[in-house]
Amino acid sequence: MRWILILLLGVNGIFIYGVIVQVFAGIPSGDKPMSDAGLIFVMLFLFAITFMLLSFRLDTEIKKDGIYVRFFPFHRKPKFYPWDNLAKVYVREYSPILEYGGWGIRYGLFGKGNAYNMSGNTGLQLVFNNGKKLLIGTQKQNELEAVLSKLGQIKK
Repeated sequence: MRWILILLLGVNGIFIYGVIVQVFAGIPSGDKPMSDAGLIFVMLFLFAITFMLLSFRLDTEIKKDGIYVRFFPFHRKPKFYPWDNLAKVYVREYSPILEYGGWGIRYGLFGKGNAYNMSGNTGLQLVFNNGKKLLIGTQKQNELEAVLSKLGQIKK
């Protein structure tokens, strides 16, 4: 995820430079310069994409009644998974690209189930009573395991 943001920020910088040089200084950029309006439109579009990526957030709350997950901006309210619906709950390492095809809201390959992940390779694996699976990425493995242990909800 970070490399995408770095790449986008670099591209944003190029377009900001292009707008400054072409629109404000009046020096056309390249052999076939884009129109001023087009250049400004592309710059604003890239800003919007960058802002959207920066606003992504994965919130997970473990409570006595179950697990609450919200992947902002896709979920307005947290999704709730009660303990009674879960056959297995444990923390595991995984391969985001091989198992889920990357990061974000993902649909697993080869029966791995779905995933909500932002970065890293550690997650909370949920296996529901009906056999479906959901992996929730985490950067706080030790904290997550401590809360699950305290609640007596680690189920392997």
